[in-house]
Amino acid sequence: MQNTAVQAYQQVTRTTVPPRDLEANLLSSAAAHFQRISEDWETLGSELPTALTFNRKLWTVFITSVVDAESQLPQAVRENIANLGIFVLSHTAELSLAPAPEKLGILVKINRELAAGLRGSAG
Repeated sequence: MQNTAVQAYQQVTRTTVPPRDLEANLLSSAAAHFQRISEDWETLGSELPTALTFNRKLWTVFITSVVDAESQLPQAVRENIANLGIFVLSHTAELSLAPAPEKLGILVKINRELAAGLRGSAG
């Protein structure tokens, strides 16, 4: 029964949340998780691999979307997002190899700024 309720909720969410809002919410969630980890490294540092995996998957979707020939975004925007995505994936790989709380700030900033842009608000 619970599984049916979860599926119903997910279906409603998919049909009622505009894609840009969903993307902004996911970016904000990733940024908030990185922020919490960086502020309480001793307790939450072990969550970093999970947070990095989530962020990598999210950015992989963004990159894949903007390099798709059917993307409706202007070419310059597509290139900027792709380049930013490459940086994020590179930084994520670096963090996987050499974790440090002070390295999370840039991912927090990028995710928050893109989320703000998707919502149409100032960074």
